[in-house]
Amino acid sequence: MLFSFLHNDLVEAGVDEAGRGCYAGPVFAAAVILPKDFYHPLLNDSKQLNEKQRDLLRPIIEKESIAFSVAAVNNEMIDKLNILQASFMAMHDAINTLNKLPQFLLIDGNRFKPYKKIPHQCIIKGDGKYASIAAASILAKTYRDEFMQQIHHEFPLYGWNNNKGYGTAAHRQSIEEHGLCSYHRKSFNILPSTTLLF
Repeated sequence: MLFSFLHNDLVEAGVDEAGRGCYAGPVFAAAVILPKDFYHPLLNDSKQLNEKQRDLLRPIIEKESIAFSVAAVNNEMIDKLNILQASFMAMHDAINTLNKLPQFLLIDGNRFKPYKKIPHQCIIKGDGKYASIAAASILAKTYRDEFMQQIHHEFPLYGWNNNKGYGTAAHRQSIEEHGLCSYHRKSFNILPSTTLLF
């Protein structure tokens, strides 16, 4: 059972990211402001849902939300900043492009870089506790999966249509055989014994 909000009297945005642990591709983040009375029986942490359920919920969240925004930070910036700072940047970008300014931020996880002067609270496993964070997790995940599907056509040998850039055995084997490509995160120490880059 998800809580609808933390503060009844404030405009809250739930914020979450997707793709932080991947070997390739951007990290995505979403910010969502839901109506206080929003309810959908399927809404949950995106990791607890299958692809069909996430794809069903995405347009509902986009239609019913007061405001939503999705942002991404690419692998080159991840390598430049580090993944934690890049995740914060993606979250900030998502909050910054909301068409309504939130008064409070609910952040999934245990760390966050404060955004301007908006107060926030970090909530461990918040995507399974608060509706707005769950909604943000679904948008971040579906937008990122969609992006990985697109770039899969450029580099099909890595199987991103299935692994979405995560370090599965098949993905690691492909890196071992073919080296890294332009979408891989070079700072993640995933370079195989061969150093082929393309």
